[in-house]
Amino acid sequence: MSTPPPTRRPRRDAVENRAGILTAAAVEIARDPHASIDTIARSAGMTRRALYGHFDDRDALVRAVIAAGAQRFNAIALGIDDVEPVVALARLAAALWSEAAAVQVAAAIALDDRHVDETGAALAPLRRRVVDIVRSGQEDGTLRTDIAAPTVARLIEETARGIVTKMDASSPQARPLAVRAVLSMAGLSWRETAAVLTAHPDLTEEL
Repeated sequence: MSTPPPTRRPRRDAVENRAGILTAAAVEIARDPHASIDTIARSAGMTRRALYGHFDDRDALVRAVIAAGAQRFNAIALGIDDVEPVVALARLAAALWSEAAAVQVAAAIALDDRHVDETGAALAPLRRRVVDIVRSGQEDGTLRTDIAAPTVARLIEETARGIVTKMDASSPQARPLAVRAVLSMAGLSWRETAAVLTAHPDLTEEL
């Protein structure tokens, strides 16, 4: 039985070029959800033909952008280990907003109906974590109980998406506004939210 040839690693310049394309795609899609391949290629400093050497078509490139962003978001969500559900939820919102560029891209892609299901599947770990946090808060009485946890989690997601589509995610005001909006949707009054943020000033400090 013959031994299969060893798998060749991608050349360093190919890996760097691919990373550059993904970065350029993220920037351009954040500006325009329907940014063309030509626009992305120019932003990456290469030709359309060279870009197609890494991705078969625009959808393949968008899928790679979705996967990269989802991996970062999911890792953040799984790293939140605060015991208090209210603090955990606030910290998750703040931590995600530290990825301002990725947030903007995710929001832009989410506006493209062709990728809604794909984006949802990629972000499944993040969504499950939000549901778990909300459910814990409902059980200890710190979060609203008039709506089922999965629905509250989805409302929180839509609230956050609405914020990022209305303002620049890198704005200093975006992060604290996102945290406040998330806690408000989860059932806290503005006074209760203010108390949480006073007790944990790092949640809204500018990075």
